[in-house]
Amino acid sequence: MQRLVDWSSDTETGDRDDLAPGVGDRAWRQVSVTARECLGKSRCPIGEDCFAERAKSHAARADVVVTNHALLAIHAIEGISILPEHDVVVIDEAHELVDRVTGIATAELTAGAIANAARRAGKLVEDEDADRLEAAGENWADLLESLAPGRWERLPEGAAAALAAIRDAAWALRTAIGPVRPGMNQTDPEAAAARSAALVAIEEIHDDAVRVLTAFDEPDPAQRRDVVWLEVDESRGNPRRALRVAPLSVGGLLRSRLFGESTVVLTSATLTAGGSFDALAATWGLPASSATAIDPATATGKKAPSDGDAPTWNALDVGSPFDHARSGILYIAAHLPGPGRDGTDPRILEEIADLVEAAGGRTLGLFSSMRAARAAADAMGDRLGTPVLCQGDDSTGALVTRFAADEPTSLFGTLSLWQGVDVPGPSLSLVIMDRIPFPRPDDPLLVARQRAVEARGGNGFLSIAGNHAALLLAQGVGRLLRSMDDRGVVAVLDPRLATARYSGYLRASLPPFWETKDPQVVRKALARIRDARPS
Repeated sequence: MQRLVDWSSDTETGDRDDLAPGVGDRAWRQVSVTARECLGKSRCPIGEDCFAERAKSHAARADVVVTNHALLAIHAIEGISILPEHDVVVIDEAHELVDRVTGIATAELTAGAIANAARRAGKLVEDEDADRLEAAGENWADLLESLAPGRWERLPEGAAAALAAIRDAAWALRTAIGPVRPGMNQTDPEAAAARSAALVAIEEIHDDAVRVLTAFDEPDPAQRRDVVWLEVDESRGNPRRALRVAPLSVGGLLRSRLFGESTVVLTSATLTAGGSFDALAATWGLPASSATAIDPATATGKKAPSDGDAPTWNALDVGSPFDHARSGILYIAAHLPGPGRDGTDPRILEEIADLVEAAGGRTLGLFSSMRAARAAADAMGDRLGTPVLCQGDDSTGALVTRFAADEPTSLFGTLSLWQGVDVPGPSLSLVIMDRIPFPRPDDPLLVARQRAVEARGGNGFLSIAGNHAALLLAQGVGRLLRSMDDRGVVAVLDPRLATARYSGYLRASLPPFWETKDPQVVRKALARIRDARPS
């Protein structure tokens, strides 16, 4: 906290990313407010000096504003004015847009949040009013403890009464607090800020309870707006139970609040699944196929959209500067056993060792879980004479730097390494994937979305799980070629990519590498690449 106070006097931006070394979330929350808690520049006694207001003012004078998906989603979806008026939005890494918007539109109701809201309000009202909400929160905690984690198909016994108690107690407390009195911002800004923060916390609790209560009004699960599930987080030792509620689809939000407001350009290296743009377009709430044709020379549709039309979109695949067929090999280890749940098969570990040895290190291992990455790293440490780093041994950025600086070194890890790792040159000539990156089969939101597609007569598995895997596969494969001189191999140790019915769909999402299933061919190719590069 003292470092934060000192830094606040020196920083020009107030941006958390500029603070080094950083601080934890708990400390940061003590010196920051959410957008809903903010009093506003005109009502805040330090509005002229506020870092956020200064950033907004600066952005308003700019021709181009660079931001992230989260702030764009808050601005567009929640209706909180963060960005200046604009005519065009260019969204890079657009394959992540649905997940980012879903995250912003997801709410959670926990006993801890209810207790915190009651404590905040208790400083402003009679104890009796705050005690009512606190008691409702304790009842909520007891209910969640008695229930198994997973998706709610309907309200469990006792949930409706518990939620109604939270809703009514929060509304009564909001009424008791009352609005900020005129002039209070100037005469007692701290009290005004405390009142505003308490009101925001109470309103969020109330709104979340109402959202869960009404989520099951529609009897057909495929037609419901929201998906509700109980999640238990045991990563911090003390299990934390939270009821989460997320939109079944964000397509309608994007269509009305983003595409309906501005011209939008969506770009990424991985916007096609199964060789088509249609899959992602559908998740964005756009028609399943382009309504207009493209002139490839100009990337301009033959029909200009008008305000009276449904959303129209045009797509253009501009190709790649890489000659994939000459620069890379896609090796599918069809002879290996299929993925199991009982740890990594010894035959897969042996295959990894043979490949890494042939490559002379220089390997990025992308695994489906942290447990699998750690098991493989430990096994390679015993078998190989080249260093193997594993995600979690240090910060991801530091590990990537060490990996790039030392050619014989390999780096194994999980999801965050599938995207964004940029290591051109001889330090990376082999990318290993232990299995097709399908989402967890028990993910409540994805399962609900799959069933909704199936209820409309579609292929839920391919539309949701298949597209998820296709995009992530393409991102992982994209780690191999990062410069025009790069050469190498992508090795997928999951035979389903060659044998399953959906394998063609997944391979159509990948660059046109030369393909083989022969391990001898691949090891010889890796050895040639290794020997051709000076150490």
